Amino acid sequence: MNKNIVLLKNLLLSTSRRNSYRFCKDRKKRGRIVGNAVGQAVLYLMLMAYCIANCVGYGAFGLTGSIPVLCALVISALSFFFTLFKTNGYLFNFREYDMLMSLPFEAKDVAACKFLYMYVRSLPWYLSVSLSMLAGYGFLAKPSAAVYPVWIVSSLFLPVIPMLAAAFLGFLIAKAGAGFRNKTIVQTALTLLLIFGCFALRFFLEDMFRNSRTEAVLTSLSDATGRAGGFYLPAGWFARAVTELRLSDALLLIGASLLLFEAVFIPVGRSYRKINSALRSHAASGGFVMTAQKRRSLQNAIAFKEFKRMTGSTVYLTNAAFGELLCLLAGIAALFVDFDQMIRVVLQGAPLTREMLYPSIPFIIYFFIGMVSTTAVTPSLEGKNYWIVQSLPIRKRTLYQGKMLFNLYLTVPFTLFATLAFCISAKAPLLNTVLYLIAGLCLCAFSTVWGCVCGIRHMRLDWENEVEVVKQGAAVTVYLLPNMFATMGLMVLVVYLGTVMDPNLVTALHILAVAALTALCYLWVMALTKE
Repeated sequence: MNKNIVLLKNLLLSTSRRNSYRFCKDRKKRGRIVGNAVGQAVLYLMLMAYCIANCVGYGAFGLTGSIPVLCALVISALSFFFTLFKTNGYLFNFREYDMLMSLPFEAKDVAACKFLYMYVRSLPWYLSVSLSMLAGYGFLAKPSAAVYPVWIVSSLFLPVIPMLAAAFLGFLIAKAGAGFRNKTIVQTALTLLLIFGCFALRFFLEDMFRNSRTEAVLTSLSDATGRAGGFYLPAGWFARAVTELRLSDALLLIGASLLLFEAVFIPVGRSYRKINSALRSHAASGGFVMTAQKRRSLQNAIAFKEFKRMTGSTVYLTNAAFGELLCLLAGIAALFVDFDQMIRVVLQGAPLTREMLYPSIPFIIYFFIGMVSTTAVTPSLEGKNYWIVQSLPIRKRTLYQGKMLFNLYLTVPFTLFATLAFCISAKAPLLNTVLYLIAGLCLCAFSTVWGCVCGIRHMRLDWENEVEVVKQGAAVTVYLLPNMFATMGLMVLVVYLGTVMDPNLVTALHILAVAALTALCYLWVMALTKE
C-alpha cells in the first residue's frame, strides 16, 4: 500500500470520533461526541441553504450559466483560508511530530500525509457547497445526466490547488519565522499581513468592477463572474467541463492538481525537519539579570500564564487576537472616516440615520470582540497536562477566575477604544457614550463567562493538534452559534426600538439584560467548578 495512504489511514483512525463513540464507555463523552456531530450537521445545512439561496438569486437574474464558476470560486476561497489558518498546526509544529518522524517514512511523505489529512477533514465543507450548488444548477438548468458525475468528480479536485497555494505560503511563513527568537509573534504577524493583503485585494477588485476602468466587465454580473473564471484557470476548467462537457478540461484540472501536489512537497520535504526542529526549539539567553520578584494574586498569575500560552501558539494567537486587531483598525478608521459615509457604504443607501444607529454601536464592536472567547478554548488546551493543573493547590474556581480575567484583559481595552472612536465619529452625546461604554463592558463580561461555561461543559483533553480545539472544538461551536445569531437579532431589535422610544432607555434595558445573563452564567461557572 502507498506510504501516504498508510499514514493517512492511521491518522484518520486515531482521531475518528466514530471510533471514540464505539469504544468509549463514558456516557458524558459519548454525549459530547453526538452533540458535536449535530452541531456540525447544522453548520453544513446552513452553508447548503446559503449556497442554494445564491443559486436561486442567480437564476432569478438569468445567470444560471454562471453558477458553476461561482461554485468553483466559493470552494477555492474556503479551501485557501481554511488551509492558511491550519497550516501551522497541521503541517508544522504539531504534537505527534516526534512519533511520526521516528517511523520509516521520508519527511516528504509525512508532510504530504498531513496535507491529505487536512483535505479529508475539510472535505465535508467543500462537498456541502458543491452538492447544494449542483442541486440548484440541476433544478434551474435541467442539464444532461452526464453533468452530475463530471461535476462531483471535478469538485473533489477543486480545493487541491488553493490548498497547495495556502500550504506553500504557510511553508514560506514558517521558514521565515523559524529563524527568529519570538517565532510565534513573527509567524502570526506574517499570516495576518497576508490575510489583510487578501482583503485589500478584494476591495481593489470590487473597486475595479465598480468603476469605469473596466467597462467591458460592467456589462453584467455574468460577465464579471466569467472574467473571474478566466483569471483563475481552475474555475474556468471546472465551468467548461460542466457546462460544455469538455472532459479535456476536467482532466486538465485533475492533472494540474496532482502535478502541483508533487511539485509543492519536493521543496517542503527538503526543509521539513529543519523548520519543525527550529519551531519546536526554544531560544535561551545568557544575559540573565536578577531583579526584584513581583507578587501577583493567584488570578493574575493564571492570567499571565494564559497570556504566555497564547503567545506561544501561532494557531491560538491568530484566532484569539484577530478580532481585537480588526477592532483596533476599525476604531482608527472611524476617527478618520465620516460616520455618515460609513453608513452609506455598509448599508448600501438604506434609509437609516446616524441617530437611529446609535444603539447598535456596542453590538458592532462586539462583532469584532465577542465572536471568539479565550475561555471557550483554554480549559481544553490544558490537554494531557490537565493532571498537573488538577494536582496544584489551587481551587477550580480560582483557576477559572484567572482564565476569565485574562479574557477581560484582552478584550476590554480594545472595546473601550473602539467604542469611544465610533462615538466620536458619530458625534454621539456624552450620556449615550457613557451608556455604550458600560454596555461594551457588560458584553465583554458576558462573552467571558459564557465562553467559560462552554469551555468547561465541552472540554476535550484527548486532542493531538491545537487546531482541533481552537477552530473545530465543540465548545467553540456551541459558544459561537447562539452568540452570533443573538447578537445579530439584538442589533436589529435595538435599532427598531430606538425609532419608537428613547434610545438611551433602550440601551439601559439592554445593559440590565446582559448584566443579568452575565451573573447567571458566572453562577453556572461556579457551580461547574464544584462538580
